[in-house]
Amino acid sequence: MTPSKKPLRRVAVYCGSANGTNPAFVAEARALGAAIAAAGLGLVYGGASAGLMGAVADAALAGGAEVIGVLPAVLTRKEIAHPTLTRLELVETMHERKARQFELADAFLVLPGGYGTMDEMVEVVTWAQIGLHTKPCILINTAGYWDGLLKFFDSAVVEGFVKPKNRELVRVAANAKEAVRMAVGG
Repeated sequence: MTPSKKPLRRVAVYCGSANGTNPAFVAEARALGAAIAAAGLGLVYGGASAGLMGAVADAALAGGAEVIGVLPAVLTRKEIAHPTLTRLELVETMHERKARQFELADAFLVLPGGYGTMDEMVEVVTWAQIGLHTKPCILINTAGYWDGLLKFFDSAVVEGFVKPKNRELVRVAANAKEAVRMAVGG
């Protein structure tokens, strides 16, 4: 799989709709939104105003970035839609949300989050593994949050369920600035 030569225009950010217990998570989400805007990129994300999702969107908006939220109608009652996005797209299902985010984004950056965040990230990595895209998939390992998952991925290689070349599809950044630099550089 050769990297795409298409210029990076937008990045999708997968992250929690909660803040988490470590203040570093919110700080990194804000730093990521600011770094996306400073790089002249647009943000695609889940459309909520809460948690890390809201923090990254607010920072990107404050920096002048285009911010597109994609929110399933079922979540409009559980997650408060962000009121000041460049564009909010309502879709019917989580599957449609993931497909639309994929269409709009040229790279995928992953902050801390729960099951939904992992689902989104693992799906785009799986799509890369089977050759459906060559877009960068980058975990931002804030405060070592993803260490356990990365250890699991390494174990899956040792146990023969993930090929070493496919393990490399999940890149790791220490912070937001590094993640944006990696995404822009390929």
